[in-house]
Amino acid sequence: MDTMSRFTLWKKKALDDPDLTAELSGLTDDKEIFDRFYRDLEFGTGGLRGVIGAGTNRMNIYVIRRATQGLCNYLKGTDLPQSIAIGYDSRIKSDLFAMEAARVIAANGITAYIYPRLEPTPALSWAVRYLGCGAGICVTASHNPA
Repeated sequence: MDTMSRFTLWKKKALDDPDLTAELSGLTDDKEIFDRFYRDLEFGTGGLRGVIGAGTNRMNIYVIRRATQGLCNYLKGTDLPQSIAIGYDSRIKSDLFAMEAARVIAANGITAYIYPRLEPTPALSWAVRYLGCGAGICVTASHNPA
């Protein structure tokens, strides 16, 4: 699918986050649209990293949902415990992204343990081991200011 087709589809279907809906309606620059939709944000050694915003090449609830579904698909194909711990910090939208991940996990019939408050990254490692989880998700932008 080309970038303009992706952009058009998002304008029609990406309605779950009012911030993104407003952002998409204001996009008119072809170069900006291209940068947001020319590829899918890739998962690397540091996890998913990208600018928060609308598009397949940005961090948003849709990218979080897609990545979480991939983790669920992987976990369901293993003998690992069918549970995932989730932690988040004070960065912009960390709590929202953590809740979106938990929703996807629960929809897959996997137990989601989400911290009820902000926690540092090491707390997630502890939770995965303590709860005997098959995986953990840490929602942070530790490379950004709090």
